[in-house]
Amino acid sequence: MTIELAPSADIKSLRTPRRTPLHAQHLALGARMAPFAGYDMPIQYPAGIIAEHNWTRENAGLFDVSHMGQAYLIAADHAAAAAALEALCPADVRDLPPGRQRYSQLLSDDGGILDDFMVTRPSAAPEDGRLFLVVNASRKDVDYAHIESRLPKDVHLEKREDRALIALQGPQASAVLAKLGPDAAAMPFMSAQKTRFGAIDCHVSRSGYTGEDGYEISVATSSAAALWTALAADPLVKPIGLGARDSLRLEAGLCLYGHDIDETTSPVEAALVWSIAKRRRSEGGFPGAERIQRELAAGPSRKRVGLLPEGRQPAREGAEIVSADGAVVGRVTSGGFSPTLSRPIAMGYVTTAYAAVGTPLDILVRGKALPARVTAMPFVAHRYAR
Repeated sequence: MTIELAPSADIKSLRTPRRTPLHAQHLALGARMAPFAGYDMPIQYPAGIIAEHNWTRENAGLFDVSHMGQAYLIAADHAAAAAALEALCPADVRDLPPGRQRYSQLLSDDGGILDDFMVTRPSAAPEDGRLFLVVNASRKDVDYAHIESRLPKDVHLEKREDRALIALQGPQASAVLAKLGPDAAAMPFMSAQKTRFGAIDCHVSRSGYTGEDGYEISVATSSAAALWTALAADPLVKPIGLGARDSLRLEAGLCLYGHDIDETTSPVEAALVWSIAKRRRSEGGFPGAERIQRELAAGPSRKRVGLLPEGRQPAREGAEIVSADGAVVGRVTSGGFSPTLSRPIAMGYVTTAYAAVGTPLDILVRGKALPARVTAMPFVAHRYAR
């Protein structure tokens, strides 16, 4: 599902960071903690970011993502809940089947992205008027206020601050979770259901933000430590910090809010057209529809692209992208060293004329022009359960 500020990002909040229900577990494991979207979060454990990254690619990584916002949109029936959410985002929520989830964006009136999020329609019939939302921690207060200000009187938002969120990601995630609850292994990608792991009630989705197969598990805060301990006891599992979470999502070509997408970018510019339902593209009825329909028809002025810098020097966020004649044609929004590929990778926005795969460009790093070329994404192939 959705991800947070990069580990290198400046923290703008001066408040004392909040703690997730798993804070004591991170300290006991020797995690290096840092303020992150208003929370004291584990950036890495003693093994280090590269080891954690590689472990997740090969086995199963355990992530505390309890800082994310969890909430229910509640109405009399699914039609009413779906209509309320479709007035805020371009996803097809009306036709979302029970027990399935989708990725979408909350949009401003001019089509900018206020946040990206996941929406799930519960599988149980008694919950048919409810939609489960997971939003970014750094944006949840903004998101909740925005949603509530635009809901019809017969629909309301229920914030679930009593829930933790744990992600289990990697090629061995299914095998690990099957030992606690066999039904989880049979779940298809982007499905969700309620289940029990031993005596612990959970809401599980087969999804994540690493490019690997995996799960996100919503659990009561009172049971979070017990579930974490049960999962961590498996020899295929190691705890993973937010540093490796960031390098994993970059390799997967996934957007990071506040960096690759924000209120100035549209889903079309961000190469997220796949998340805009065909019906919604033609019908509109969501904020910024006029801009998005125009960009779909005529093309945007800029596009998010993958970049492969030559050599070993990473290109970081903010670096200017220039054409052969020295004109600035874009800017890097995420960049770093790929442990899987053993080379630098980056994402950024460039003028559409320079967005074709294979286009040679330069990236200015500390005043030096680094040769690079536009490449297709993801950098590392997704391995979701299909």
